Amino acid sequence: MWKGGVRVIILDENKNMLLVRQRHGDKDIWMVPGGGIEENESAAQAAVREVLEETGLDIEVDRLLWHVEEVSERGQRFVNFFFGHPVNPEQEPVLGTDPELPEEKQVLREAVFMPRKEVAELEVLYPEYLKDEFWHLLENGQLQYNAFRMRD
Repeated sequence: MWKGGVRVIILDENKNMLLVRQRHGDKDIWMVPGGGIEENESAAQAAVREVLEETGLDIEVDRLLWHVEEVSERGQRFVNFFFGHPVNPEQEPVLGTDPELPEEKQVLREAVFMPRKEVAELEVLYPEYLKDEFWHLLENGQLQYNAFRMRD
Protein backbone atom coordinates (compact mmCIF):
# COMPACT_ATOMS: atom_id res chain seq x y z
CA MET A 1 0.00 0.00 0.00
CA TRP A 2 1.40 3.38 -1.02
CA LYS A 3 1.79 6.06 1.64
CA GLY A 4 1.81 9.64 0.33
CA GLY A 5 3.34 12.88 1.42
CA VAL A 6 3.90 16.41 0.17
CA ARG A 7 6.60 19.08 0.36
CA VAL A 8 6.21 22.68 -0.83
CA ILE A 9 8.93 24.93 -2.23
CA ILE A 10 8.11 28.59 -1.56
CA LEU A 11 10.28 31.55 -2.47
CA ASP A 12 9.85 35.07 -1.16
CA GLU A 13 10.22 38.19 -3.34
CA ASN A 14 14.04 37.99 -2.89
CA LYS A 15 14.13 34.31 -3.95
CA ASN A 16 14.85 33.12 -0.42
CA MET A 17 13.55 29.58 0.17
CA LEU A 18 11.16 28.78 3.01
CA LEU A 19 12.68 26.03 5.17
CA VAL A 20 11.81 24.39 8.45
CA ARG A 21 14.32 22.86 10.82
CA GLN A 22 13.35 19.65 12.55
CA ARG A 23 15.20 17.96 15.39
CA HIS A 24 15.41 14.17 15.23
CA GLY A 25 17.46 12.62 18.01
CA ASP A 26 20.69 14.59 18.10
CA LYS A 27 20.48 15.79 14.48
CA ASP A 28 18.94 18.87 12.85
CA ILE A 29 17.37 18.33 9.43
CA TRP A 30 16.38 21.24 7.20
CA MET A 31 13.59 20.74 4.64
CA VAL A 32 10.81 22.55 2.87
CA PRO A 33 7.52 22.35 4.79
CA GLY A 34 5.27 19.38 4.27
CA GLY A 35 3.95 16.13 5.65
CA GLY A 36 1.47 13.35 5.11
CA ILE A 37 -1.64 13.34 2.96
CA GLU A 38 -4.71 12.68 5.09
CA GLU A 39 -7.74 10.59 4.15
CA ASN A 40 -10.16 12.35 1.76
CA GLU A 41 -7.56 15.03 0.99
CA SER A 42 -5.83 15.73 -2.31
CA ALA A 43 -2.06 16.20 -2.39
CA ALA A 44 -2.54 19.90 -3.21
CA GLN A 45 -4.91 20.34 -0.24
CA ALA A 46 -2.38 18.58 2.00
CA ALA A 47 0.33 20.96 0.78
CA VAL A 48 -1.70 24.03 1.76
CA ARG A 49 -2.62 22.54 5.16
CA GLU A 50 0.90 21.39 6.01
CA VAL A 51 2.50 24.77 5.23
CA LEU A 52 -0.12 26.51 7.38
CA GLU A 53 0.45 24.08 10.28
CA GLU A 54 4.25 24.33 10.17
CA THR A 55 4.77 28.00 9.29
CA GLY A 56 1.50 29.89 9.76
CA LEU A 57 1.57 30.95 6.09
CA ASP A 58 -1.48 30.79 3.85
CA ILE A 59 -0.32 29.65 0.43
CA GLU A 60 -1.57 28.75 -3.00
CA VAL A 61 -0.14 25.80 -4.88
CA ASP A 62 1.13 26.78 -8.33
CA ARG A 63 2.30 23.47 -9.77
CA LEU A 64 3.68 20.01 -9.17
CA LEU A 65 7.46 19.92 -9.65
CA TRP A 66 8.43 16.35 -8.78
CA HIS A 67 6.80 13.07 -7.85
CA VAL A 68 9.41 11.08 -5.91
CA GLU A 69 8.85 7.38 -5.16
CA GLU A 70 10.57 5.01 -2.79
CA VAL A 71 10.14 1.25 -2.72
CA SER A 72 12.30 -0.20 0.04
CA GLU A 73 12.24 -2.19 3.27
CA ARG A 74 10.37 0.83 4.73
CA GLY A 75 7.51 0.19 2.30
CA GLN A 76 6.06 2.01 -0.70
CA ARG A 77 6.11 5.76 -0.29
CA PHE A 78 5.84 8.84 -2.48
CA VAL A 79 6.30 12.56 -1.97
CA ASN A 80 4.85 15.19 -4.30
CA PHE A 81 6.96 18.36 -4.39
CA PHE A 82 4.88 21.42 -5.20
CA PHE A 83 5.88 24.99 -6.00
CA GLY A 84 3.70 27.51 -4.20
CA HIS A 85 3.50 31.13 -3.15
CA PRO A 86 2.21 33.00 -0.09
CA VAL A 87 -1.25 34.53 -0.39
CA ASN A 88 0.11 37.55 1.52
CA PRO A 89 3.76 38.17 0.48
CA GLU A 90 4.36 40.46 3.47
CA GLN A 91 3.47 37.77 6.00
CA GLU A 92 6.44 36.31 7.88
CA PRO A 93 6.61 32.62 8.82
CA VAL A 94 6.09 31.62 12.43
CA LEU A 95 7.00 28.32 13.99
CA GLY A 96 4.04 25.99 13.98
CA THR A 97 3.39 22.57 15.42
CA ASP A 98 2.66 19.05 14.23
CA PRO A 99 -0.91 18.35 15.42
CA GLU A 100 -0.25 14.59 15.38
CA LEU A 101 2.45 14.91 18.05
CA PRO A 102 2.06 15.81 21.73
CA GLU A 103 3.79 19.00 22.91
CA GLU A 104 6.75 17.16 24.47
CA LYS A 105 7.48 15.29 21.21
CA GLN A 106 7.38 18.22 18.77
CA VAL A 107 10.25 18.15 16.25
CA LEU A 108 9.80 21.56 14.57
CA ARG A 109 12.43 24.06 15.75
CA GLU A 110 12.52 26.90 13.22
CA ALA A 111 10.74 28.28 10.13
CA VAL A 112 12.64 30.83 8.03
CA PHE A 113 13.18 32.16 4.53
CA MET A 114 16.81 31.38 3.74
CA PRO A 115 19.04 32.77 0.94
CA ARG A 116 20.29 30.35 -1.72
CA LYS A 117 23.91 30.61 -0.52
CA GLU A 118 22.93 29.53 3.01
CA VAL A 119 20.74 26.71 1.67
CA ALA A 120 23.74 25.38 -0.27
CA GLU A 121 25.87 25.42 2.90
CA LEU A 122 23.45 23.46 5.11
CA GLU A 123 24.97 20.30 6.54
CA VAL A 124 21.73 18.29 6.35
CA LEU A 125 19.07 19.25 3.81
CA TYR A 126 16.27 16.98 2.61
CA PRO A 127 16.31 16.40 -0.26
CA GLU A 128 19.87 17.30 -1.24
CA TYR A 129 18.84 18.42 -4.74
CA LEU A 130 17.30 21.56 -3.22
CA LYS A 131 20.89 22.82 -2.99
CA ASP A 132 21.47 22.84 -6.75
CA GLU A 133 19.01 21.09 -9.08
CA PHE A 134 16.02 23.25 -8.09
CA TRP A 135 17.97 26.50 -8.66
CA HIS A 136 19.29 25.29 -12.02
CA LEU A 137 15.76 24.48 -13.20
CA LEU A 138 14.46 27.84 -11.91
CA GLU A 139 17.20 29.84 -13.65
CA ASN A 140 16.62 28.01 -16.94
CA GLY A 141 12.85 28.49 -16.89
CA GLN A 142 12.22 24.76 -16.57
CA LEU A 143 9.70 24.94 -13.70
CA GLN A 144 6.76 26.24 -15.71
CA TYR A 145 4.88 23.02 -16.46
CA ASN A 146 2.28 21.85 -13.95
CA ALA A 147 1.96 18.06 -14.06
CA PHE A 148 -0.72 17.93 -11.32
CA ARG A 149 -4.20 16.88 -12.42
CA MET A 150 -7.33 15.98 -10.46
CA ARG A 151 -9.74 13.42 -11.87
CA ASP A 152 -13.44 14.31 -11.48
